[in-house]
Amino acid sequence: MALNIFQKIYYSDLKRVYKKFSGVVLSNVVSDTPDLVGYFEKISKKISPETRILITYHSHLWEPILSLASILGLRKKVGIQNWLDENDIENILNISGFEVISTQTRLMGLIMLTTARKRPEGVKLKKEYSVSIIVPARNEEGNIPKIALSIPKFGKWQEIVFVEGNSKDKTWDKIQIELSKKHKAYLTLKAFKQSGKGKADAVWLGFEKAKGEILMIYDADRTVSPTDLPKFYKVLATSLGEFANGSRMVYPMENDSMRFLNQIGNKLFGFIFTKILGQNFKDTLCGTKALFRKDYVYIRKHNKRYFKMDPFGDFALIFGAIKNNLKVVEIPIRYRERVYGTTNINRFRHGLMLLKMTLLAYKEFRS
Repeated sequence: MALNIFQKIYYSDLKRVYKKFSGVVLSNVVSDTPDLVGYFEKISKKISPETRILITYHSHLWEPILSLASILGLRKKVGIQNWLDENDIENILNISGFEVISTQTRLMGLIMLTTARKRPEGVKLKKEYSVSIIVPARNEEGNIPKIALSIPKFGKWQEIVFVEGNSKDKTWDKIQIELSKKHKAYLTLKAFKQSGKGKADAVWLGFEKAKGEILMIYDADRTVSPTDLPKFYKVLATSLGEFANGSRMVYPMENDSMRFLNQIGNKLFGFIFTKILGQNFKDTLCGTKALFRKDYVYIRKHNKRYFKMDPFGDFALIFGAIKNNLKVVEIPIRYRERVYGTTNINRFRHGLMLLKMTLLAYKEFRS
């Protein structure tokens, strides 16, 4: 059943369709759907565990061949597509409330077939948690006014904790303006100036000042859509995972959102750390992460050496989560191009620091 036909049936009379058929075929859904988690969540709400869904999609290994065929006119040209492997599909289905039954290949590995069912217990919130969203901000004057307005409501209550340090523009002034505004009853805003330097130092200060049960990091550059933040919350609140890590390496990125060398580096680090840590990581450097406050407190207390070396905080949290056997779940997000400012990352200087973290990881987990 093609995507456009399926959507027409879904929005008009989906309940009748699922009562009549014990299974549904979803063809071309993977490549063309912008938000697969949201798509499968809608399906999950309408079916029973007895209903099977069969998802067909092209293997990601054929991406360069099919892309070349389109360029040469041997294949119909298509727009930007998702190229996901079976691990990506399984993770997305898991987050959406499904469990994979089997994955098979057809036509010399060109076509993948994944069969899944809705988990009998579904994806239910255990309770509502309070949430602290830490926003490290340096030279982000143009982005600050849009942050509080764009983050959707989720959790028992929310607080946004801005941490500004060493900006050369009016970032701090813009934050003060936001603090003076009247916000919705469930939301409070705080702001602090860091005395140290670097993103990691800002994040740790924000965590120290935060009061929520769940701690979440959201970068002020807004290259991750704030509408993705509820997915991080849901993973923790439903006990699907205990550490939610954003992944920018699943869906296609917007043009100029990440430099080519940075993409290569991210993919390389993801591959290396998957091998070293024993849990799947496609993106170790995505700034958006979430974990319970109690777990952070324990990690910080018992793994202090991680926090002394990491310039960004990503690896310190990842190493701590793995060391303390937390269940890690990656959340696929679409990485957007900056609309204001420039990156604060120095590829080569920070890259050397991250190589040191890689060596530390190997010593910690493999030696």
